[in-house]
Amino acid sequence: MYDLIVVGGGPAGLTATIYAIRKRINVLMVSKDLGGKTNFRLALPWIEDYQVIRGLEVVNKFRSELEYLDYARHMEPVDKIKKSNDGFVVETRGGGELETKAVIIATGAKQLRLNVPGEKEFMMRGLCYSALSYAPLFIDRTTVVVGSGDLAIRSAAELATIAERVYLISSSKNELSSIIGKKIMEKDNVTILEGHEVIEVKGDEFARSVIVKDPKGNISELQADATFIEMALIPNSQMAADLVELDDQGRILVDCANCTNLPGIYAAGDVTSGFAEQVLVAVGEGAKAALSAYEYLLTEL
Repeated sequence: MYDLIVVGGGPAGLTATIYAIRKRINVLMVSKDLGGKTNFRLALPWIEDYQVIRGLEVVNKFRSELEYLDYARHMEPVDKIKKSNDGFVVETRGGGELETKAVIIATGAKQLRLNVPGEKEFMMRGLCYSALSYAPLFIDRTTVVVGSGDLAIRSAAELATIAERVYLISSSKNELSSIIGKKIMEKDNVTILEGHEVIEVKGDEFARSVIVKDPKGNISELQADATFIEMALIPNSQMAADLVELDDQGRILVDCANCTNLPGIYAAGDVTSGFAEQVLVAVGEGAKAALSAYEYLLTEL
């Protein structure tokens, strides 16, 4: 039996695992990959690495350590986490059952996609899923934000402070009744295309435009320096949905120490109800979750 299993190999999971190793905990990280969302970086002609706060140095350092420490990692997706008499059982995709005294869930979230022609081809080449990470790069440029929920509104609001033009392609104006939404509608450089639908992304080496259809079926093309898909984040929390409390978006509810409602289970990163989907935030949460799990294990070891 392991002392601790960390589920997920993104920024939060990597950090938690390395912290656990340095606390001399018998830990295993179980994940389908290493690096998570840091494996995807937006490429644009004018972007240099130094212009973006990525947290890659920290994440890559931890990833390199785990690539070397093969005994501390198991590369396979997790399907289910169950409670047992002695702790928990982590069930892997291949049918394995790993026993542990504590669990940190750091499985992140996946972005809801458009599933239109061109989206896959231009992913991270002019088409991105996180305006909050890249907005400062778009001074005096034209951007498109696709979505009608909180993510899209927040992204459009931030871009509107620096971009020359922001097109918000929204299925409805209902979400714009919020304080931020009302601010957006007052901005001269924001154009809200209510009821419009993106049907294709076009470009050359990079995405250069989106093809949209209005409610009457008319087709038009919007030129843009970048397009941000901000429809929804779907937390990868289903493996523990019957064990821990979730919010109305399916995110795992945690306190300021990354504890869930169930002693022995902790969560960190984008899978939680924490604030901001950012790499450095996830790194910090991974560290907190590991320290909380360590404190719990002191009473169990």
